Amino acid sequence: MVTHARPAGQPRLTDDEFGVLYRHLRSRTAWATGDRGALAALTPARVLAATREVRTGRTVTLAAPVDTVPGPDNPEPAEHRMIGQPGKDTSRGLHFAMDSFAMNVHGDADSHIDALCHVIYDGTLHGGVPASSITAGGATALSIGAARDGIVGRGVLLDIPRLRGVPWLEPGDHVTFDDLAAAETAQHLRVAEGDLLLVRVGHRRRRAELGPWDAAHARAGLHPSALEFLADRRVAVLGGDGNNDTAPSSTEGVDFPVHVLAIHAMGLHLLDYLQFEDLVPICEAEGRWSFLCVIAPLRLPDATGSPVNPIAVL
Repeated sequence: MVTHARPAGQPRLTDDEFGVLYRHLRSRTAWATGDRGALAALTPARVLAATREVRTGRTVTLAAPVDTVPGPDNPEPAEHRMIGQPGKDTSRGLHFAMDSFAMNVHGDADSHIDALCHVIYDGTLHGGVPASSITAGGATALSIGAARDGIVGRGVLLDIPRLRGVPWLEPGDHVTFDDLAAAETAQHLRVAEGDLLLVRVGHRRRRAELGPWDAAHARAGLHPSALEFLADRRVAVLGGDGNNDTAPSSTEGVDFPVHVLAIHAMGLHLLDYLQFEDLVPICEAEGRWSFLCVIAPLRLPDATGSPVNPIAVL
């Protein structure tokens, strides 16, 4: 295992400093326009190239099981009800088992994808679309429907706890630009244009071993300045096993600075609360951290996001 000294606490950003960073990243990613935003980097040629990552044909889920039990990080769990034949005599004839699901898509437990309409900042959505485009009936622009044909490309997993030689990052810790660059070097790869960048902080392992906690107020994530790395590489998607944002926030007056920068400024769809614990040992055993990644949101044309079960194909 490669070890990397834990960096000193990252500086808090003032409102003015965040504004400068926001405008800088927006100008650097001006190419990510329209409903698809940075998905524009996923050209047919790059999707075709990503298929060459498949060597064994093994498939691995990157999603956590949907949680139906209330907990400190999941006060409104998904609801699963059986609505078919429970309690009825099914010994003769044809019957169907049926069920119904309901969930809060943007909670702190279940794996989901954020659409570009998810973040309203200073009265607008990504690209200056008016916030009034979000109506009681749903999103009339930038909805998750933009990803209706799926998101397919080269997935790259950067494992920050592995880099630092720890099982997980503690809540409140930040992933920095230097962490991402050092993980690239340690894992013998380079994040490239159009990649689906996945960053592990160990949130799921910590939750599994220590139990759930109030992740809305304490979690590891990226420092806002780390988004410079994503702009450098022109990635198409950002995903993490936490919320991608650190809590407490590092930014004055902005609780979710990474969401604002990634979605609103840069046009990146975000994947929150994935799990990489099934994938990591395979990557370690095979000595490679890139793979074909397939993300298929539900067909929810007016929604701000969707439950998701991304699949790594190695």
